[in-house]
This record gives sequence, structure tokens and C-alpha cells, in this order.
Amino acid sequence: MDWRRDSAGWPHAQRSTFERVRPHLWHVQQMGHGPDLVLLHGAGGATHSWRGLMPCLAEQFRVTAMDLPGHGFTRRGAMQRSSLPLMAEDTWRLLDHLDCTPTALIGHSAGGALALQMSITRSTPVFGINTALEDFSGVAGWLFPMMARFLAINPLTSSAISRMLRTSDVNGLLKGTGSTLDAEGVALYARCLSNADHIEGTLAMMSQWSLRGLRGRLDQITAPVHLLAGSADRTVAPATSERMAARMAHGTHETLTGLGHLAHEEAPEEVAARIIAFVQHLPEASAPVQLRP
Repeated sequence: MDWRRDSAGWPHAQRSTFERVRPHLWHVQQMGHGPDLVLLHGAGGATHSWRGLMPCLAEQFRVTAMDLPGHGFTRRGAMQRSSLPLMAEDTWRLLDHLDCTPTALIGHSAGGALALQMSITRSTPVFGINTALEDFSGVAGWLFPMMARFLAINPLTSSAISRMLRTSDVNGLLKGTGSTLDAEGVALYARCLSNADHIEGTLAMMSQWSLRGLRGRLDQITAPVHLLAGSADRTVAPATSERMAARMAHGTHETLTGLGHLAHEEAPEEVAARIIAFVQHLPEASAPVQLRP
């Protein structure tokens, strides 16, 4: 996506900056004052997904959100750094550049997995929203990653997908997550998914993504972790949060009735209240502890 062409009407555009931190050119949004909270969106999303939540949290915190590499307005500087460990490394590098020491990492879906990966190397509390911690099962377990790898290396595919997706198609995709968004939310996702660069970045993330290493190290996460699930989520089974929280030393879980995969967009004030309560009950805040990889 091109900022000069596509930024009109982008949520909180006045809070946007661009930070060149190797290897990427990052699109970053910050608002508020106080302890740092960092927001990490899911695959296929961008900073727009936090449009309702950010102002709620900014009343008490300095909130930092960024488009992940290849998503939204962040331009990838390296094609092969969309894996979970490398994306965690690059995101910490960006936060260091911003002099941002997060009191907690807030991650949605794949962003929740990224937050947990980041917590392994610098012990930082994590609040996950419908956190994606299980691979597809059965045939989909090998078919979807294989398709993503094929699509990511085919230069014609991203353009073809972006041309084919209409707003009505995007609305159907979003409803398939178990969430119902307002017209603005649907239009913002349609804007992203009609952009070939955004599609290419999403496919690259899918093709390089593996949760096996992270799941094998969940017991090494020593910071508090709270996994919030929407009972109507059709993308990540709500039971996943309970099962994975039990594998962490200080993991807890909670289910919100009636909300889907995009719970933070459906009910930002309700989710913000859960995040604030989580942070308020943390042990006395301190800088993230650097741990051995």
C-alpha cells in the first residue's frame, strides 16, 4: 500500500510515522502517555484493526501499533524474514529504536503467537486475543502451507487475488470468522485485500509460518500470559486458549460470550477493560528481561 495514495481515511493517520529500522520500512502509530503497551495485529490485518481499541487504551498508556512486515504500509526489506522467530527479532529491533519498553504485548491471532515468541527472548507479559497456536489439522495441515508457498513465489497471484476480491467477498470472509463488523471495518479490510502488496506480504507470512517451535517452548515463558477467546470464533477454536494457557507457568484464559475472531473490533471497550485489568494486576512493572535464545 502506498501512503500518498491510500492514506485518506486511514484510522488515526495523524498518529502515523515511518521508521526505517533494518531491514524494513515500518509504518507505526503511537498515541497516549504512560506505561508502554504494544499492539500486534494478525495475518492479513494492519493498524486499522486497532482503530477502536487504541483510543480506549491511550487514556492510561502510551500505545504503539505497527503494520507487520509486508502488511499495510510497512515495506519489507527482506523477503525471507516473515517467519515467527525472525519477525520477533525484527519487531524487538523496532521497539528498541522507538525507546519502547512494553509493560505488556497485546496480540491478536497470529500477532498473539508473535507476542509469545517475543516473550521467550525478553520476558514480557502477554495478552492474547483469539491467539493462533494450533496448525491446521488433517489435509489442511499440509495443503494450506503448501498453497501459500506456491502463491508467494508466483508474481501474478497477488495481483490476481487483489483484483478478484470485491467488498461483498470480503464481507463474506469476515463473517466466516464469526465476527460482524460495521461498514467502516469491512471497507478497511477490503482496501487492504484489494492491494497486491498487502496480499503478497500476507502470503509470505503464511508460507514461512510454523508454530511447532513456539509450542515446544511455551513452558519456558515465565511472564504472566492471559489468553482471551471469543465463544463464536470460527477461526481459532476457543478451547485452544484454555489448553495452551495450561502449558505456561503463569497462563490464564477467559472466554467472551458472543464474540468472534475479531472480538477487539466488535467490542473494543469490553476488550480494553480486560487488558487494563490484566495490566493492573501484574507484578510491579520492570524492563523486559533478556533471556538466552
